[in-house]
Amino acid sequence: MRLQKYLADAGIGSRRKCEEYILEGKVTINGQMATLGLKVDIGDKITFEGKPVGSQEKKVYYMLNKPPGYITSVSDERDRKTVLELLPDVKERIFPVGRLDYQTSGLLLLTNDGDFAYALTHPKHKVAKTYVAIVKGKVTQHVIDRLQSGIKIEDYTTAPAKVSLIEQGDKKSKLQIIISEGKNRQVRKMCSAVGHDVVSLERIAVGKVNTKGISRGQFRQLTKKEVEYFKGFGV
Repeated sequence: MRLQKYLADAGIGSRRKCEEYILEGKVTINGQMATLGLKVDIGDKITFEGKPVGSQEKKVYYMLNKPPGYITSVSDERDRKTVLELLPDVKERIFPVGRLDYQTSGLLLLTNDGDFAYALTHPKHKVAKTYVAIVKGKVTQHVIDRLQSGIKIEDYTTAPAKVSLIEQGDKKSKLQIIISEGKNRQVRKMCSAVGHDVVSLERIAVGKVNTKGISRGQFRQLTKKEVEYFKGFGV
């Protein structure tokens, strides 16, 4: 088994993230610094950040309604609060699937299943993510059309989005925005590019699974049906 898959199966992170950890020198095999592409044999001793990586854990799947003010990470060099602090009773070593930025709230999936995370974050699977954004100013149909057709941001153009107006005001507007990409701060950058900076942003759904019934800061395990639904994206 390739090292990155072994690490993913052990709950360290998605395969892509585990590849990054290997390149960053955080992984050793039998006391030697690991390199990308190595294969793991029976009896090999693997460590991540100096700690042994044990046998495969039971696969677990959670959804969290993330509040603002938490980073989507396992740890933080600046000692900011992480989303894992909101799941203190989970015994398995879990990690976030994708990310929500520091001030964005809403649905976040967490697991120790690297293949599950890989399937949901790989661009080719185009998993829809639904956001509710409160933005500055009065949003016109012309602006909505621009957001839906794709916006030039930095060095890329966003894929077509689905955008609808929920509420309209003179100073603020509320939009529902559905995207199938996951670039860094994408929704915020899209809105800023059309002259309507985001005041607040919440992700209310990933695919067909939403935050209904889960209060801000609360979490629950995914149902068997929900896990099977997400695995249908390519796990």
